[in-house]
Amino acid sequence: MKTWLFNRFAIDKLWYGRHPLRWLLFPLACVYQAFVVCRRSYLQQFRQQHSPVPIIVVGNITVGGVGKTPLVIAIAQKLRAQGLRVGIVSRGYGATIRHFPHEVAITDQAHHVGDEPLLLATKTGIPVVIAPKRVCAVRYLLDKYDSQVIISDDGLQHYWMGRAIEIAVVDGSRGLGNGLCLPAGPLREAKRRLQQVNMVVVNGGEMMQFSNVASVHRMDLKPGLLTRLLDGETTTISQLLSPVAAVAAIGNPSRFFETLLALGVSFNPYPFPDHHAFRSEELDVAEKTLVMTEKDAVKCKTFADGRMYFLPVDAVVGDEFWDVLWSELQKSLTSIKSKR
Repeated sequence: MKTWLFNRFAIDKLWYGRHPLRWLLFPLACVYQAFVVCRRSYLQQFRQQHSPVPIIVVGNITVGGVGKTPLVIAIAQKLRAQGLRVGIVSRGYGATIRHFPHEVAITDQAHHVGDEPLLLATKTGIPVVIAPKRVCAVRYLLDKYDSQVIISDDGLQHYWMGRAIEIAVVDGSRGLGNGLCLPAGPLREAKRRLQQVNMVVVNGGEMMQFSNVASVHRMDLKPGLLTRLLDGETTTISQLLSPVAAVAAIGNPSRFFETLLALGVSFNPYPFPDHHAFRSEELDVAEKTLVMTEKDAVKCKTFADGRMYFLPVDAVVGDEFWDVLWSELQKSLTSIKSKR
């Protein structure tokens, strides 16, 4: 754990600071960027497989978590409320199963199917299918559920899969770091890629840094009620025994800790690597109460006890976001119909 914390601190200092080492890595970043551009062009022209229904990709251009999954949940629930048959596809990062495509069941275990897909299936009740080749998951949803619209959790760089709408999510507090591509910076693609997507969603922080983007929208993560893993009972912060152990194995643990601070929770932080597969002994801490993210909670259900709580969050975006999304979706549906 100490090694991971040191490595994370070093990387954050390089990618999100003004560390001089970035210029030594700049030539490698240029090579990486050229490869990414060539790969994208090749896949789009010769390999991309299009779907008979609109696919909405919710992704990002930076390494690490930016809040995509809560937005996927919000979009899926909104479209279903409009009467559409919705399906969700995901790579299934960290899944140990080997047979794909796999439809995620709420009885699955996180280490088998991945924490994010299990959370999506549990929270939405919408079919979630995982496959490293997302086009296989798309075909599964079309064949079994006759889905009318499909949402891809991540996959902005998965150019094998055609898409009708691209939504890029950005961490508003950390932004794009030093603005350089891997390994000199945190970018998977050059920042000009944001000018090519349909919508950019900024998770908290400042939006002015993205003023050159045509359609940019703010998103906030609204915390819900603290929920006990063992039985689903909710409680208030004032009833917690302080300080609590704050556990987070997400791309940016500090965001979770900042949320707890804003809520007035006294805590000791326990950050873990993103998608970390917890063992019960790792949560044998001195504090009487543990509070974790909802994504982490799905990995701890098998050994949950009365000390463990999770804090759910909901993605909140403005009406303008939904208006633009619905407009883009209608244009896509019209275009698809005209080609039939």
